[in-house]
Amino acid sequence: MDKSLLLGDEAVAQGSIDAGISGIYSYPGTPATEIMEYIQSSSVANERKISCIWSSNEKTAMETALGMSYAGKRAMVAMKHVGLNVASDAFINSAITGVNGGLVIVAADDPSMHSSQNEQDSRFYGKFAMTPVYEPRNQQEAYDVVFDAFDLSEKYSVPVLIRITTRLAHSRSAVCRNQQLPEKKFNLPDDSKRFVLMPLIARRRFRILLENQEKFQFDNRITRYNFFKDAPERKLGIIACGIAVNYLLENFNEVELQYPLLSIGAYPFSKDIIKDLVYRCEEILVLEEGYPLVEELLRGIIDGGRKIYGKMDGSIPRDGELNPDIIASALGINVRKGPPVPEIVKMRPPSFCNGCGHADMFRAIIDAMKPFGVRGVFSDIGCYTLAALPPYNFINTCVEMGASITMAVGAADAGFFPSVAVIGDSTFTHSGMTGLLDAVVRNSPVTVIIADNHATGMTGGQKSSGTGRLEDICRGLGVAPEHVRTIIPLCKYHDENVKIMREEFEYKSPSVIIATRECIQVVARKRKEEKKAKTE
Repeated sequence: MDKSLLLGDEAVAQGSIDAGISGIYSYPGTPATEIMEYIQSSSVANERKISCIWSSNEKTAMETALGMSYAGKRAMVAMKHVGLNVASDAFINSAITGVNGGLVIVAADDPSMHSSQNEQDSRFYGKFAMTPVYEPRNQQEAYDVVFDAFDLSEKYSVPVLIRITTRLAHSRSAVCRNQQLPEKKFNLPDDSKRFVLMPLIARRRFRILLENQEKFQFDNRITRYNFFKDAPERKLGIIACGIAVNYLLENFNEVELQYPLLSIGAYPFSKDIIKDLVYRCEEILVLEEGYPLVEELLRGIIDGGRKIYGKMDGSIPRDGELNPDIIASALGINVRKGPPVPEIVKMRPPSFCNGCGHADMFRAIIDAMKPFGVRGVFSDIGCYTLAALPPYNFINTCVEMGASITMAVGAADAGFFPSVAVIGDSTFTHSGMTGLLDAVVRNSPVTVIIADNHATGMTGGQKSSGTGRLEDICRGLGVAPEHVRTIIPLCKYHDENVKIMREEFEYKSPSVIIATRECIQVVARKRKEEKKAKTE
């Protein structure tokens, strides 16, 4: 077998190539971005002509993958955890329609919110949709579960969710690869009506999904990832989910774990495996990254006489990532503390890159807003969100993708003036366009400033769907052509840019200012590639 040193993201990506996918659909989002990027750079994917173009958002990615599945081919969707919120309508309904070709959704959760707005746990989406969920413990399992996920998906005609977390996604380990499988042949479903979710059909499909729940629990493709290991010290039993088992075992490097252990890597699981542990032990400790999903289930399964420790009783913190020290503390093991971190190496807040156009854009916005006495704008998800920090301190809101425009519309309805939204070019085409349409329909006095750096900058400079199209999109949505204006955010144009902004702030209907200047990191990368090409 071939062996490769892979990130968790890359292991999932390589697994999907080797399992015979015909398409992967995704929108950039840390910690999931590298899944698509790995496939885009794969020579095998290129030879096979695997579809791997970034989608406008996670919802369109999910729907496109479902279309490929409809045609009998294997497809994967990859996104970060909050992206699953965007895709949830299609994801949950796809569990009802079922699939034709295998369909696997990868959600990369971000405990501790390293680059996210929340810490949500995607396992709950799998439980809500009643689909199988895999939670690999390491990079090898991240690779292996892809094969089982596709097989399970096709066996039961159901989408399957793989949930990974930041530490697994962005750490490396050796992975042994399987033989590559060929792509599935074009094959339309025998019953295409099942994809038509009219009530009569949906009720029938829902009953099938319910009937499959017990089959999922006992299918070997699920049970092989859940195992129990007995031990002599039975006062305490431990349930460890996914990557949490690694943090546990780091505390027992030199000695064997003396407590019975149930390690869970796939859902749904049978109550029987819980009872194997519970009936042996007086107390139970539950270790899981994210929310207390298993702990909540456990409290509904076992008798009230046994003490359960975990996130719900405070033995494990409710927020942040797990680590070996947290688990050691829960087990009563002394935690060794190192010396304090020197001031010189302490974390510093992030800031705009030197030469970033967003910095010049915000300097112009701040000066343009001065006569109005308003301190701040409605903002969105992207590099420009850094203007919430010193020295700018000029952002009122940053909630979720696309919310800047619609919040500005609502504030304008309440009498807020001037109501200004700042949104990136990629975020605008992700989910801002419908907000601008609302503004046009309502004739709201809002100004939308699109920070157009020709890239999805925050996640590495991936191509933006809006590049070269923004003016046409805004006019097409109904913004008056003379009030769709383009500026170049450079110091030498500062006074002119301030003048244009003030004019549009005073306009009593929707207006758009496109501040266009290529991402400095993308420019630097291009120059480096050009220089390299000349030397070769």
